[in-house]
Amino acid sequence: MEKLMIRGGRPLRGTVQISGAKNSAVALVPAAILAESEVVLDNLPDISDVAVYSEILKELGADVIRDGDTMRINPSGLLSKPMPNGKVKLLRASYYLMGAMLGRFGEATIGLPGGCNFEPRPIDQHIKGFEALGATVTNDHGSIRISAKKLRGAKIYLDVASVGATINIMLAASRAEGLTLIENAAKEPEIIDVATLLNAMGAKIKGAGTETIRIEGVTQLHGCRHSIIPDRIQAGTYMIAAAATRGDVLIDNVIPKHLEAITAKLEEMGVEVIEMDESIRIIGKPEYNSIDVKALVYPGFATDLQSPMTTLLTQAKGASILTDYVYGTRFKHVPELTRMGANIRVEGRSAVIEGSKLNAAKVRAADLRAGAALVVAALTVEDGITEITNVEYIDRGYDRLVDNLRHLGADVWRESDPASS
Repeated sequence: MEKLMIRGGRPLRGTVQISGAKNSAVALVPAAILAESEVVLDNLPDISDVAVYSEILKELGADVIRDGDTMRINPSGLLSKPMPNGKVKLLRASYYLMGAMLGRFGEATIGLPGGCNFEPRPIDQHIKGFEALGATVTNDHGSIRISAKKLRGAKIYLDVASVGATINIMLAASRAEGLTLIENAAKEPEIIDVATLLNAMGAKIKGAGTETIRIEGVTQLHGCRHSIIPDRIQAGTYMIAAAATRGDVLIDNVIPKHLEAITAKLEEMGVEVIEMDESIRIIGKPEYNSIDVKALVYPGFATDLQSPMTTLLTQAKGASILTDYVYGTRFKHVPELTRMGANIRVEGRSAVIEGSKLNAAKVRAADLRAGAALVVAALTVEDGITEITNVEYIDRGYDRLVDNLRHLGADVWRESDPASS
């Protein structure tokens, strides 16, 4: 294992290129197995979750070739195999194999997903959707077994606008017989990205990005080529880091509309934000206003940016309040920030954040976005070196993080971590 070492106190300056969206990639790679011929995915991020998915597909019999940010997936030789354990346990998004395998083979046995463990995220809405489509779902010693003699379209109302459930139902329903309606569907850009791929493969999906999605099932899907949308969470993290270090950074290859919520909050704090067609420039200021932030489902402020935003709010004058209405206990970064000198108290699903100077310390990433919060914190520290362990969490979602930060002028490097080996 490795640890991340950061000597802070340097304003970030320059240009950073944003890679493809992690939250799209982890759904698009399994979606490809619904096709009968080769699917080519461009702008794929170089993150550990994608590497693990590549190995899983190879184990299932698919031909997978990675060349830079392009992945070629030929699923024609794919076999229906139970996957109760192994690499599926490393991924939160391994649940997308349920919908993809169910649509392709009419059956799937998948171990309960792993990944970040900041709060239990039940898959009851996924199961509700599969059962509505005609599948039988059982829990077999910690694995979910799903089978259906025939999938038939259905009207499905999601009790919670779940991104994962919306995508999983889309995957299965694209090969079901008849019309499927998903009501109270999630609206995130990644859902539109998956629907765009499926439609290019021959699916008939309308309404992605709205609360009602219509899917007319087809008997077969074919290969295609698809370019993944930019990662709005990665972009938002660099926006926050630029502001926190009082830097001047041009964040390139973004869709500004996807970043409207974080842009609005940065401007409210006093950060200068300049939007262009496919880029955003962040110019930090010496002082920031305290604000209130509410993490909500899209198009609200993203819960995945809640953790790094907590760090930025320590740089504001006075007290800010950050409330997460998506994952109410997603505050595992707070004790580590406190170790660095932050004055934060958690009250239910809210954190009250007082402006405070951060200091170097040895800290650990409890999950992916908590790790991002610690990276931003370390970049603001004026003296000393911050040591961040559990860096494997950060590698799940941030493509070429060290190289990008160095390009922006940060003093950051990796070292081996004997304590974790």
